[in-house]
Amino acid sequence: MNFLFCGDHNAERGVLIAVLSLLKAERGEEVHVYILTMRAKSKSRSFKPFSQHAADFIRSLIVADNPNSSLELIDCTENFIKEPPTANMGTRFTPYAMLRLFADELPQIPDRILYLDDDVIIRRPVDQFYTQDLTGTELVGVLDYFGRFFFHNQKKIFDYLNSGVLLLNMPEIKRTGLFKRVRHLMQVKKMFLPDQTAINKLAKEKRIAPRKYNEQYALQDDTVIQHFTTSFRFFPYFRTQTVKPWDVKRVHSVLHLHEYDDLLNEYLKLKDQL
Repeated sequence: MNFLFCGDHNAERGVLIAVLSLLKAERGEEVHVYILTMRAKSKSRSFKPFSQHAADFIRSLIVADNPNSSLELIDCTENFIKEPPTANMGTRFTPYAMLRLFADELPQIPDRILYLDDDVIIRRPVDQFYTQDLTGTELVGVLDYFGRFFFHNQKKIFDYLNSGVLLLNMPEIKRTGLFKRVRHLMQVKKMFLPDQTAINKLAKEKRIAPRKYNEQYALQDDTVIQHFTTSFRFFPYFRTQTVKPWDVKRVHSVLHLHEYDDLLNEYLKLKDQL
């Protein structure tokens, strides 16, 4: 199975946790991980790429689990320079979210790959989701938990996907030019959540998967992948809530979640080696 992550050095902790959860869920299966990064800076911010040291360390864990597995760190700086998301560079959008949109230009990326944000935990094997028939399908995802109510195609309701877990059919994406069109739209039109919005607007062959493959609100009995997104909470008062897996104390104190204690304890032992 093939997995895709993107990010700068701030993604290293999340990718470590996600990979540890993957190795636990898949137990010795052959996996191939691709991490896209770049060197970037803006008028107000400077970014450090995902480090080679962190990639090498995570690779060592993957190969120790199965010698046939692999990890490749890919520098997309030149791709980004050629097609920057000009209209959205002054927004809260992080340019590293755009890196997955260059997957169609990278010969290393295989035909079928599961993209994951760096704030997910894989709770159960993903093979049933991963191996589904992708004929005539560009990508498969799960409805955005809150966005489904506010954003939708004019002709449909409940079709707005969360882009944090996407099964990508690269040959079909290349055939339809989906990612190329998304990159262009991000250059010319300012949008809210630009990468996710553009994907939803332009994907004509998307498939909606069950919630269990990208649980964005609270752990359920059948959850396969839990995604620690920013969410709205209404009691005892309205607020937004953000708790990431690497913030272990808040996973316990705010979410009261102990499902992943063995995994997070392993992370705490290893994180200083990144």
